[in-house]
Amino acid sequence: MWQHKLEQSRMVVDEMLDTFPTEKIIIAWSAGKDSTLTLKLILDACHARELKPPVALDIDQQDALPELETFRDDLIRQWNIDLLMVRNADVLDRVQQLGDEIQVNALNAANQAALIELGYTEPTLRFQPDTPACNLLLKTLPINEAIVSRDATVLVTGIRWDEHVARSNETYFSPRAKPPHTRVHPILHLTERDIWDITFELNLPYCSLYQQGYRSLSTRSASKPSASIPAWEQDLEHTQERDGRNPEKEKVMEQLRTLGYM
Repeated sequence: MWQHKLEQSRMVVDEMLDTFPTEKIIIAWSAGKDSTLTLKLILDACHARELKPPVALDIDQQDALPELETFRDDLIRQWNIDLLMVRNADVLDRVQQLGDEIQVNALNAANQAALIELGYTEPTLRFQPDTPACNLLLKTLPINEAIVSRDATVLVTGIRWDEHVARSNETYFSPRAKPPHTRVHPILHLTERDIWDITFELNLPYCSLYQQGYRSLSTRSASKPSASIPAWEQDLEHTQERDGRNPEKEKVMEQLRTLGYM
């Protein structure tokens, strides 16, 4: 039952707070259902211990869903969230709209090195946030830079085992070397159905797009509804949650994760 699973998630959060100071923790928060639940568990645990909560981190990819941004900003005010917005300015300042081409040799050394590590050899890069190359530059690099700049030792994520096969062997506490830190995953064992059961049981807020049939929220160009009924009324057990995501990125998820993606 989800009640036992929720308690397990709380135990992971408690172990994290017993081990790491909150000022060394960053919570990756996209404002989606999974990371919102994760954030709430940490906020509640910090409140119970009279600790200042860790900073929450969101990523500007210049292709946001307006509904998700509105939900995020409302929740920042309601929950008094300390939000850190990060972005890859070297890439984003060179584009104005989706599809714009960027000369790879014009990018800074960090971006060029990341593309080489990915195996990207094209002379230009098309601005399409959910492709593997843009995903690496626009999400992974800013996260890693935030870890370094804030001297953080922990990055908390809301990933789950059942989301993608590349995440099925992840552990609750996962040490990483580049940069040195520990990934903490409090809701790994929850299913998509568990997330919605707990969301309603705890009366947690959620983005209105889930009511419109979206199950997995990413960028505006990479997100689409799975059906015409709310996410929680769909056949979650026999259909894929991430069907709306870029299939190219989904195929190389394991490689992206070795480079630092969540």
